[in-house]
Amino acid sequence: MAKKTEVSVEEKLRALYDLQLIDSRIDAMRLMRGELPLEVEDLEDDIAAYETRIKRFEKQIEVFNADISSKKIGIDESKVLMAKYTKQQEKVRNNREFNSLTKEIEFQDLEIQLYEKRIKEAKVKIVHKNVIITETKEKLVEKKEHLKHKKDELDDIVKDTEKEEKILLKKSKEYSQLIDDHLLKAYNRIRSNVRNGLAVVTVERGAAGGSFFTIPPQRQLEIAARKKIITDEHSGRILVDAQLAEEEKEKIANLL
Repeated sequence: MAKKTEVSVEEKLRALYDLQLIDSRIDAMRLMRGELPLEVEDLEDDIAAYETRIKRFEKQIEVFNADISSKKIGIDESKVLMAKYTKQQEKVRNNREFNSLTKEIEFQDLEIQLYEKRIKEAKVKIVHKNVIITETKEKLVEKKEHLKHKKDELDDIVKDTEKEEKILLKKSKEYSQLIDDHLLKAYNRIRSNVRNGLAVVTVERGAAGGSFFTIPPQRQLEIAARKKIITDEHSGRILVDAQLAEEEKEKIANLL
């Protein structure tokens, strides 16, 4: 649709209401998806966090295992030194040398005990980390299954509505081009500020759609005359008469 430069107020009102009908239909489609997109996003974040946690614990286990290997090498080295000092004691010439070697042997024995203590502590930590990894992997499997279910559910909804939504989005863009920039900005601002996204509503039983505030008869006549853009003083929404609304509903229904 080519953008019009000069249009009557009635044409603007019709274009606005047409745009509202199209956008409301898009809103309804997206409402069908409910919280699914957010649920999928949350599940993906949870899965990423679990995978990061598992990798972090596996890395810690690698460090513990490397430390155990280092401590075992230390034990072997201390045993070699103990054997060496014990053999040297057989060749000492005085008590001072014997006592000095005895202290070295005792020191290496303490080193071995310390190494063994550290190895035991590391093994306990590894067992603990492996328990957490196992539990996290179980949760990860559950989360992935849940994610697959939610994605399949979302994909089914999107597949059912994708073609129509593309058409509606195209039409929304086309009808937006029929509306003055300042009026379009007002429309979008009102839509973003109301819960149901209705920026253009009809006058029903003397009140704006969804409102309990009565519109004065003179004001209703002005709305029906379609000579100027009139907004509801309570909600700020743009008002159109019921006849115009019915005509545009039928037109959009036939168009889509």
